[in-house]
Amino acid sequence: MEPISLRTPLALLLISLSAIAAAWWWLATPINLARAPIDPNAKLLCVSYAPFRGDQTPLVPTTHIGPEQIAEDLAQLAKISDCVRTYSIENGLDQVPALAAKVGLKVIQGIWLGSNRLKNLAQISTVVGLTKEYPGVITSVVVGNEVLLRGEMTTSDLVAIIRSVKAQVAVPVTYADVWEYWLRNREVYDAVDFVTIHILPYWEDFPIRAKYAAIHVDSIRKRMAVAFPGKEILIGETGWPSAGRMREAALPSRANQARVVSEILALAKRENFRVNLIEAYDQPWKRQLEGTVGGYWGLIDSVRRAVKYPPGEAITNYPFWKLQMGGGIALAVLVFGAAWLTLRHRPWTPRPAAWVAVAISATSAGILLGIAGDKMVYESYGIGGWLKWGALLAAGIAAPLLATNALMSGRSLPTFLELLGPRDGSPRPLLGMLLAVVLAITTLIGAETALGFVFDPRYKDFPYAALTMAVVPLWTLMALNRPQEGARPIAEAVFAGLLAASALYTGFNEGRDNWQSLWTCAMYFLLAITLWRARGVQSPK
Repeated sequence: MEPISLRTPLALLLISLSAIAAAWWWLATPINLARAPIDPNAKLLCVSYAPFRGDQTPLVPTTHIGPEQIAEDLAQLAKISDCVRTYSIENGLDQVPALAAKVGLKVIQGIWLGSNRLKNLAQISTVVGLTKEYPGVITSVVVGNEVLLRGEMTTSDLVAIIRSVKAQVAVPVTYADVWEYWLRNREVYDAVDFVTIHILPYWEDFPIRAKYAAIHVDSIRKRMAVAFPGKEILIGETGWPSAGRMREAALPSRANQARVVSEILALAKRENFRVNLIEAYDQPWKRQLEGTVGGYWGLIDSVRRAVKYPPGEAITNYPFWKLQMGGGIALAVLVFGAAWLTLRHRPWTPRPAAWVAVAISATSAGILLGIAGDKMVYESYGIGGWLKWGALLAAGIAAPLLATNALMSGRSLPTFLELLGPRDGSPRPLLGMLLAVVLAITTLIGAETALGFVFDPRYKDFPYAALTMAVVPLWTLMALNRPQEGARPIAEAVFAGLLAASALYTGFNEGRDNWQSLWTCAMYFLLAITLWRARGVQSPK
């Protein structure tokens, strides 16, 4: 049996490490674009601007951004864009025209309309004053942004306000909304000087793949030009998120954001139409409303204020892939080391299947560690988010190590009752108790996220990476070291049913093109099988 105890594990270790290295080499492969998304030699026509950083949020009415912060942003934006679009004059945004004038930026000035008539009048009055004070800076006024989409105003009231503003300013006036709402409210067309439409392929009712996003934008623009002839069609918002959950086949990622922006800008130059990108800076506060994906539409990082795609640098989804690969390789070596260390304390020759299980756990954890860490950084919002995703990642790191120890020790996966139930006075191994904690954390977070996809899925992230790291070792341990006697525990059975039912619904609801959903559902099923096969140890008679 010596060949199995020595040569086979070494061969499996080498295969595991090679697979991890190959996977990360493939994941980090850069994309090649005909046009750089950000090019100082070919400035953007315009970009949406909001100044909020860190915990700053317009959802708190008292938030006010100082002129120094806005000036710093506009100085940076002046290097890559000729114009900024604003949406409001609240929270300090009324300072933008004056500060933009100092750095040579033009402004598409927004008036935020809602259901509060007094606030609407205050916004209008301030913007009318700004257009007169900065006639060479403010090039147009957007009267209302998606107020019809939100259902906060009737079409007739909106048209009346647009006509009122037009009578008071000397610059062109428009209204901005999702393109479908222009088709549903055609009377707005007669009131504006030009039509401003939002085309967001990711958020369409039938989401568009990134590789078709530019084509979709162009087709909608041409359709709107036919529907509203005689006036310019400005694409007031378009872009792509760099992080967040998939919607059908629409995948947020750094590479996809760069590709979509590059292709839309190239198309705009070729077809000679105006486009405003959303948006300048990532806006963390939007995650409170739209989940992870809402905070990552920016071309510039919200924390470091660094351009995501510096000119001349390769564009990849994982710019720190070498560190992520190294971390994964280290974890895989630790998993194999845990197996050998366990055998030193309990000398015996395990079955070849046990070493294969160790290799599967080590390889999956090694590949996914960097992805799971990346997702934790981008998807954790607030203390609750960091605790949840941090706990799941910790479980994903601990599971292959503890499960390997149990596998090589001949122990079965513990049940919840062993962790939480009455004690019979016999000592319980520390590593066994830690494994039970990992199982409990994985199950609870798995169940919580599964129920989220059933009852409120739109903005939920798929935890496929960290969940896989935790579930695969637990499943292999249950499959190889399953208890032969005992009754099926009620808690495990309930969780198994919940996970399986949620996986079926989620897989159907999200569609077959959403691989993040399918992968996550597969892990829910695997965890459900693991829990269903659990058996409580019978008490001695």
